[in-house]
Amino acid sequence: MRTILLVDDEQRMLNLIELFLLPLGYKCVKETSGKKALEILKQEKINLVLLDVMMPEMDGWEVCEKIRQFSDVPIIMLTARANKEDLVKGLNTGADDYITKPFDEKELVARVNAILRRISDDETKQVEIIYDEFKLDKEMYSLHYHDLNVQLTLKEFFIIEALISRPKKTYTREELLDAAWEYGTYTDTRTVDSHIRNLRDKLKSSGFPIDEFLKTVWGIGYKWS
Repeated sequence: MRTILLVDDEQRMLNLIELFLLPLGYKCVKETSGKKALEILKQEKINLVLLDVMMPEMDGWEVCEKIRQFSDVPIIMLTARANKEDLVKGLNTGADDYITKPFDEKELVARVNAILRRISDDETKQVEIIYDEFKLDKEMYSLHYHDLNVQLTLKEFFIIEALISRPKKTYTREELLDAAWEYGTYTDTRTVDSHIRNLRDKLKSSGFPIDEFLKTVWGIGYKWS
């Protein structure tokens, strides 16, 4: 499931945009502060940012510039100012697109879908994820370590993909559920523990030194380190 960070100092606008995007299966994280939005981006996996320009304390242009110092996440700027100078400024600070308020729901959805579709196409071209000596093959759904390899089930693959894509990050059980199970299906978080346990057993029996890498963070979830 794709996660979109919505940043606007008007709660009403955040709720409206979320109303447009939730039926499409997107998860929305809402924030009214540019500073707090930056913190979220450093802690969570975000696929797209919808960023309002006119905000107090730190405006959208400054937030966009700071995001580009550490992330290439796609950014769509939202603003009530429609002059060409603002458009150019937004694109020059690192924004990928620019929508003026009031915007049409269909236009917003179309632009969001277009950018996320482009990301999906780019990710499809990447057939391997490599971290240290580990290689995750996205075509064969297998994990390799030196001359060792093991075939993964689909859910095991999605769990490993999430963990190894962002090493050092601690994933909650709910986040791993989002990564490995279909959106909208009810699954108990204890199912994650069961899959992790089986995954550890499978990797150990294949000779992987998995205890050194797949760590339990007590009371929270799991991480790859």
